[in-house]
Amino acid sequence: MKLPFSQRSTQPTPATPVEAAEPRHDAELAPPPLYKTTDHDRALQIRATDRIGTRLVKRGLIDQATLDRALQIQSDESAPSRRKLGQILTDDCGVEADAIAREVALMYGFPEVDLADNAISELELSVATEILSELSDELLDELRNLPLVPIADREGGRSPVRLVTSNPTDPAIAKLARQMGLVRFEIVFAIESAVQEFFFRVAHDENRYLRDLNRARDEVEEVEEDQEEETIEIHHSALTNLVEGSLVEAVRMGASDIHILPSAEGGVEIRFRVDGRLQLWMEQRGFNPEAFAAVIKDRARNVDRFEREAAQDGYIQRTVDDHQIRFRVSILPIVGAEYKRRIESVVIRVLDDRKLILDLEKVGFLERARQDFRKAIHRPQGIVILTGPTGSGKSTTLVAALAQVLDPTLNAITVEDPVEYIIEGARQVKLGQKLDFEQALRSILRHDPDIVMVGEMRDRVTADIAIKLANTGHLTFSTLHTNDAPSAVSRLYKLGIEPFLIAYAINIIVAQRLIRTLCPHCRAIDDAIGSEIPRRAGFTETEIERLDFYRPVGCSECSDGFKGRAAIHESLLFNKEIRSLILDSRDEIDEQGIREIGSRAGMLSLRQSGLERVRTGVTTCEEVLFATTSE
Repeated sequence: MKLPFSQRSTQPTPATPVEAAEPRHDAELAPPPLYKTTDHDRALQIRATDRIGTRLVKRGLIDQATLDRALQIQSDESAPSRRKLGQILTDDCGVEADAIAREVALMYGFPEVDLADNAISELELSVATEILSELSDELLDELRNLPLVPIADREGGRSPVRLVTSNPTDPAIAKLARQMGLVRFEIVFAIESAVQEFFFRVAHDENRYLRDLNRARDEVEEVEEDQEEETIEIHHSALTNLVEGSLVEAVRMGASDIHILPSAEGGVEIRFRVDGRLQLWMEQRGFNPEAFAAVIKDRARNVDRFEREAAQDGYIQRTVDDHQIRFRVSILPIVGAEYKRRIESVVIRVLDDRKLILDLEKVGFLERARQDFRKAIHRPQGIVILTGPTGSGKSTTLVAALAQVLDPTLNAITVEDPVEYIIEGARQVKLGQKLDFEQALRSILRHDPDIVMVGEMRDRVTADIAIKLANTGHLTFSTLHTNDAPSAVSRLYKLGIEPFLIAYAINIIVAQRLIRTLCPHCRAIDDAIGSEIPRRAGFTETEIERLDFYRPVGCSECSDGFKGRAAIHESLLFNKEIRSLILDSRDEIDEQGIREIGSRAGMLSLRQSGLERVRTGVTTCEEVLFATTSE
């Protein structure tokens, strides 16, 4: 006889051989029983614990000594806070949680389901999406935290909906099923990571803010003209949803920046920078650009909503798909077609630390450049300089370098404005009205640092302090805005830094650019490329005849044949020749002489580094030409 679901989910099954246990079938939903725990119930729980432990030993997942230890820990814990055996085995004994959950599910007769892409039918996906799209955000959060997700039966919906969960014995499932409106359902098991991944796949495909925006549009059309207050309220709601929806969508699309500016036809344009290129995401007409900027200001910290004539910087913090994301907001007054209107351009930088690279091997250095860079960052003192335009990945490379040298025995301090990423193990100085960049740099000299990161050498004062730090026994990291590595020396000289300080302070200068990479799923050999473009890029006639050049195609995995970006570098490691050349400088730095010395030592220019990417089929000649200049 089948028991009601509530009884089967809250009470253990009789102690019969596991192999003989029947799998769970559909259940008629019934309210969970409300009763006080009795001595009999406690005895059943102890018996269930013994069965789980015995099963894990028989299956070879744990040995008897581990089980005895876990049982002893459990018995020593007080009743109100006593943990389950599986939790103790995972937390205290290092047993894999998924393996324990799988054995518990099998012991109680819950079948396991495969949630891989090729194992889930279109029907199952559509049913799961349909059910979840009708649920409130609060209920979605409950399902995600369990975790739990519904899928259809493989028989075309004739059987009950299956509820896939990593904890099928949890009595809370009954309550959630009732709230979801399910009457007949079956409970099946899958490991937690698979359930979570599948949940986000079906529950987060729709951006709820954009969904609400569409509803608001429909409501505006239905409101009569004399209902002015209601129309204003709906418009404000639509603006709010558009702002919040753009933040969510930018994260999911992997955008690095969101650009918001007035549309030529009235309204606003929202553009995303994806893989280094701006692309139109949405053009929204009928909205006042000033009102849109006001909504952004309301959501940003350190920004004055009523200030429209000064540049402002602030930040927004949101949780997107269960991960905390920071957004850096930059607001700039601009002139529009109507000169008297005070409109503003807004650019929002997306700071997703999931993209942060801590492994130097993944930065993209070619072999010789990687060896030189490692040698430079492991010296006890001196400065490591990254150069390049905004958005060239300088900060990412610096953070990866810091991760290689950070050590609990060393005091690392960073001074950045603004701080983009939180670096574990470093003390990151917070700048404000009472502590500016220059004051912070002077203060850290008295803070006993071993390693210092100066976000940018922006003027003579900051450059002078950074160089002196490097010359007084500190390993220093910083950035500079120059086109290539040799010109960074000239830049420091023109800022007023003495040649002898430059010569002895610098360990290495690395110029960096980012180039788009071809989608590996759809790239194709470019039979029509000819010889003009490769020759202009720097390939010899012999290489043009021998090499395969690839072109973008476009597929479901990418937007236009490109997917992701890769870094190219010009790595100038200082040696005695370069130091001597700088010391001998009079009115100006001999950049060409520095370049020639570096080239003889094995330095590749940015163009040459890019051509290596073309040779391996990673990118195109056009991308390299766009990102670099010929020397």
